[in-house]
Amino acid sequence: MARKTAELGEYERQRQEKIAKNQALLRELQLSAATTGLAPPKRSSATPAKAREKKKTPTQRVKKEEDNAPRRTSSRLRGIVADSEVAKRKAEEEHEAFQEQQRAKRQRVSGDLNLSDIVVAGRSWNQSGNFLSNVGPANPGERTFSAQDVKETTDKELRILRERMSGLELWEGWEPSTIQYSLGFHPTRDKPLVFAGDKLGKLGLFDGSQKPPEVKQEDEDEELDDSDPAITTFKLHTRTISSFQFAPHNSNALYSASYDSSIRKLDLVKGTAIEVYAPDDKGADEPLSGVEIARDNPHMLYFTTLEGRFGMHDTRAPPDNTGGSETFQLSEKKIGGFTLHPAHPHLLATASLDRMLKIWDLRKIGGRGEARAPSLVGEHESRLSVSHAAFNSAGQVATASYDDTIKIHDFSDCARWKVGTSLTDEQMAPATIVPHNNQTGRWVTILRAQWQLQPSDGVQRFCIGNMNRFVDIYTSKGQQLAQLGGEGITAVPSVAQFHQSMDWVAAGTASGKLCLWM
Repeated sequence: MARKTAELGEYERQRQEKIAKNQALLRELQLSAATTGLAPPKRSSATPAKAREKKKTPTQRVKKEEDNAPRRTSSRLRGIVADSEVAKRKAEEEHEAFQEQQRAKRQRVSGDLNLSDIVVAGRSWNQSGNFLSNVGPANPGERTFSAQDVKETTDKELRILRERMSGLELWEGWEPSTIQYSLGFHPTRDKPLVFAGDKLGKLGLFDGSQKPPEVKQEDEDEELDDSDPAITTFKLHTRTISSFQFAPHNSNALYSASYDSSIRKLDLVKGTAIEVYAPDDKGADEPLSGVEIARDNPHMLYFTTLEGRFGMHDTRAPPDNTGGSETFQLSEKKIGGFTLHPAHPHLLATASLDRMLKIWDLRKIGGRGEARAPSLVGEHESRLSVSHAAFNSAGQVATASYDDTIKIHDFSDCARWKVGTSLTDEQMAPATIVPHNNQTGRWVTILRAQWQLQPSDGVQRFCIGNMNRFVDIYTSKGQQLAQLGGEGITAVPSVAQFHQSMDWVAAGTASGKLCLWM
């Protein structure tokens, strides 16, 4: 029995050796075939090429043309044995190529851009001027302010204002149109021109005065025209457009800030997008969260970053002159939004993830190194993070916080503040607190209170998105004036803006739709 077992062991050893020799010979033959170009070709489909092309939709063909990602190739057909050193090198090279392709997508594009070169395919551009209460969980469609609230108003002036604001109607040209992230109106009073930026770095331009084409129905069975409104789109940046502002001194110049670390000046007359600020290091990743132009100096740009820094940049400085910029660490965490006082632009309000509203005086900058900063006038801490701080022309600051409140701080006496003024906690406390659901979660843009800069009747008011799919309008005293809604709004209109002087309100949703009330 032992002899038989020994014979089987010897037989198994010889069999394994023979298998190993055959595998080695096969690998050698495969490598030789790949080297001499005799490796087996790819199998051809039984379907003719022309027939396959007919089956492709236009969308599929466009996607194929736009996909520049590295292609994977078959190791078997190239004669590369699995788990070999060659296979490992091939996998590493493909991974590196893919990572490099992803980095290139997000890399900031330096230099000036012509609008004709960056207009998104399928979107035309006409350079001739065609631009030109208790807080509870969200319950979509449920109103918290209605026509009955307007009727029951005893204050005559307030009732008139509420009737006017509540009378704004959703634009009926088309259903809410596609465009969003940062949002704003062109200052012109001739027609509503809405600009919106998205998370891919594209800027959309929409003319709210356009009307759907007239359709003549020959009979009752003819379908209505379903064409979309005209929207022009430009690829200004490579990442999210976080903020933009029209220059106070030139309504044809729009400054946009982006997570790609740059600020561009879009000239609507010349048709160019000029890079006016970016870090000296092209590879630096310093995402910008806001931008504003000083009303008393058309050459001075102010900006904030997601790292809690505030910066000033003189556009007259040569591109290679670092002396034209200076930044200050004002917060340990992200500064979500900031504004300058419209009448006293040396006063700065910042809101940050560390739950703080801070007021700064740019007339006095002290300290050395990382401690160098503008003079701190005062600060107020909320229970949770503060998303944005908005100054109005009367010196009031509105903030929205994750503690489900809108706070209105009154600094109307700021014209008398001397350099070095320091406010007490009592002076920094909000004058009015409005309960408001601000729990946007992960997929909805953070809600921000945005003032109407130049209200025609002098009544200070702001708008803010509502989680129930409306836009709320309040006065500086916290009185609600309207709750704007309408059919076709299928997502939260979280990014809301007033026209600076007309009673027009625009809002963008997380699904990329524009809502316009006039």
